Amino acid sequence: MAVSATVGLTLLAMNLATGEKKVASRVESLYGVRDPQFLRSMGLLLGPGIQQGNRIDYLENGDQIFPAMLEAIRSAKKTITFETFIYWSGEIGREFADALRERAQAGVRVHVLLDWVGSMRMDGRLLARMRRDGVEVERYHQPRWYHLARMNNRTHRKLLVVDGSVGFTGGVGIADQWSGNAQDEAHWRDAHFRVAGPVVAEFQAVFMDNWVKATGRVLHGSDYFPKLSEAGDMAAQMFSSSPTGGSESMHLMYLLSIAAARESILLSSAYFVPDALAIDALVDAAARGVKIRIITPGVHIDEHVVRRASRARWGELLEAGIEIYEFQPTMFHCKIMIIDGYLVSTGSTNFDNRSFRLNDEANLNVYDTRFAECMTGVFERDMQRGRRIELEQWRHRPLPQKVTEHAASMLGKQL
Repeated sequence: MAVSATVGLTLLAMNLATGEKKVASRVESLYGVRDPQFLRSMGLLLGPGIQQGNRIDYLENGDQIFPAMLEAIRSAKKTITFETFIYWSGEIGREFADALRERAQAGVRVHVLLDWVGSMRMDGRLLARMRRDGVEVERYHQPRWYHLARMNNRTHRKLLVVDGSVGFTGGVGIADQWSGNAQDEAHWRDAHFRVAGPVVAEFQAVFMDNWVKATGRVLHGSDYFPKLSEAGDMAAQMFSSSPTGGSESMHLMYLLSIAAARESILLSSAYFVPDALAIDALVDAAARGVKIRIITPGVHIDEHVVRRASRARWGELLEAGIEIYEFQPTMFHCKIMIIDGYLVSTGSTNFDNRSFRLNDEANLNVYDTRFAECMTGVFERDMQRGRRIELEQWRHRPLPQKVTEHAASMLGKQL
């Protein structure tokens, strides 16, 4: 019994540990997002190079997102690579499985990487049919004795690449909650993006990173990495992070971007639990005169402990004049940051410790004024459907609410 308890406590400690050293000090504000030095930092200091000549299309809610993804899957001629956190049973799950199965039976090489935790609600029979019909499906960090210490490390990435030339990323999971048009509380508000151009090769490389970790097999060649021509005029990069290699890179990318803000920060965040460094960075930006507005879920949220932990941390932000809005109609699952009407960062990353340090994440960074203008319009429409939280209202919330929120906030390292 004592041995079992010791082993159990050891595994728990290993899973709760963040591993690598963390960013421990504030990031200085040395240049703006339009400064060439900022672009050099983003493309050389932190991650992959910034690719020119891309087209990025914004897709809003399931009514636009799922048809676009399914159309791309059904058009595949050679390869499909698909990594996602959430894949549940239901109508949408069956429709995606059928499309993937049909392409596999037609000779397309189909590779699907599902997070083990995120796909636990998937019907096993559906999974078996996919495998039977030639879809190569792997579960990321499925419990095995030799990597139990990594149980707390999930892949939260949302990546679909078809024929190595068309990519999708954003916030949606494969579940019926994302269907529809956010018309009621049963249908979530979210955003996804269809991408063509040279940056899609970086999507594929990010998928391959976890595919190799999960299978030990390398997929390469022109069917996966074709020569890509320019498809538009946008500059972009696919930014990724993982606790097994560069867990702080996503956190640092956000901190550098906030430090480079000179005019405005717009942040849509499904799970907003900022740590002390992030709070300091936002407060410092506000002190520089940057106008900051944040949208986060209201009462309609799937993880109520996250909302409680989030609200406990709003004091300094509200005191600094930062505007916070709680989205009212339904669950708000968007993950988008817009800096100075120029940089748009979007993908799977939430503004919390789990995304910054525990999960495998991937974000598309787009450097384009027109695209940022489009996404700013989307943000402002969402903001109109939110309720602004005023400082005095926050200060005078009921005592029991304060107690539960601060108790939830103590779990911040795991949220």
